[in-house]
Amino acid sequence: MTGMTPHVQRNDDRQRYELLDGERVLGFAEFRPVGNAVMLPHTEVEEGHEGEGLGSQLARAALDDVRAQGKLVLPMCPFIAAYIRRHPEYNDLIHPQQRAVFGL
Repeated sequence: MTGMTPHVQRNDDRQRYELLDGERVLGFAEFRPVGNAVMLPHTEVEEGHEGEGLGSQLARAALDDVRAQGKLVLPMCPFIAAYIRRHPEYNDLIHPQQRAVFGL
């Protein structure tokens, strides 16, 4: 890493949230708008950077952005769903009738 603090940026053209260290993409979380919701189908962190909390940083930023948009989330990505299970403050982003589907 460059020594900079990695930050998350939404890239609407590529439909993903990107975790950047300078210009380098260390990871991403894909998103797909679906009506009044945002589907999060896949999250990936660059090999060699697993276990550094980068996936959690991506998940938090994506969920906070969905909340700021006033939309619900469909956490199809197992990592994002597990993150929400560990952080119940995000349960309200999932429609109550769909929470059981994601183990919430």
